[in-house]
Amino acid sequence: MRIVSLLPSATETLCLVGGSSLLVGRSHECDFPVGILDRPVLTAQTAQKSVSGADDRRSGTGRTIAIGRLRSLAPDVVLAGGPGTVDHAALDQAIGGAPGMPEIVSFSPTTVEDVFEDALRLGRVIGREDAALSAVVALRERFYRACEFVTPFEEGPRVVVLESLEPLVVGGWWTPQLVERAGGTFPLNPTEAKEDAGAAAGFAQTERTAGAARAVTVEELLAVGAEAVVVCLPGLGLEEIRVETTRLAEGCSWWKEIPAVRSGRVAMVDGRRGFARGGPGLVDVFAWMVGWLGGRGELTGGAGVLWEGGRRNKPHFALRPRFSS
Repeated sequence: MRIVSLLPSATETLCLVGGSSLLVGRSHECDFPVGILDRPVLTAQTAQKSVSGADDRRSGTGRTIAIGRLRSLAPDVVLAGGPGTVDHAALDQAIGGAPGMPEIVSFSPTTVEDVFEDALRLGRVIGREDAALSAVVALRERFYRACEFVTPFEEGPRVVVLESLEPLVVGGWWTPQLVERAGGTFPLNPTEAKEDAGAAAGFAQTERTAGAARAVTVEELLAVGAEAVVVCLPGLGLEEIRVETTRLAEGCSWWKEIPAVRSGRVAMVDGRRGFARGGPGLVDVFAWMVGWLGGRGELTGGAGVLWEGGRRNKPHFALRPRFSS
């Protein structure tokens, strides 16, 4: 089987379920794990990035596909995302001329549970169902292990995760989920219980979901009184995020009015993975968030999340394991 992936999270999922040897082509953003970097690149970025560094992921016009190159690879399966992740008109043109008409497997997760289900689904498609099941079991174990350091007995800090600085955009989908499950609150885009789920207050709050990322005003941001702020700009590395955050801090007097800024509770997280990329890496992000909010250095020091910021190991509020061993 020959597989082309045009979505970074799909590439990561493919490798997770043991299908890296099947990958014959990738997007220019597929950069993890590093073992796939020798595969042919089939897309390119054409749109001008905004001041925040985050390219427009809604129009789908910012990425092009090397149609001839994709056809020449003769894939059996193409992994792609929803609108905004690739030029779907060009993709249709490319696969329309490919021999055998490859199967399109779409990835559009909005929750952490969707990420797990996507891995199982891909395992079935590529004939590695057992490997996928084992991988997802291991992912879930890591996720729930981090959950055990979160106490449900006291209200956590008010958290804001910024995906863009100009304009201000707060994270959505899985991001509020991760924050709330890590013990914080996400007042600018809170989760809600699924229909017929009751209070949805069970272990890990698996029956609660949030909406898409949303733009907010400065007034809305200040009104929240955020006690912890994370800046994770999609597609940007730490150095670029540091530059953009510094530019905002120096050019906007209101930035220092945020309680988290005054107390040094601002973290910058690499936007090339981190919150910005739905996929198996969200488990690493969750463990990091639990560790950062609770001052658990053993959780924040993993290789899965690149970040920097103040008060690395000082707990913002009391955390203790929910269950004793």
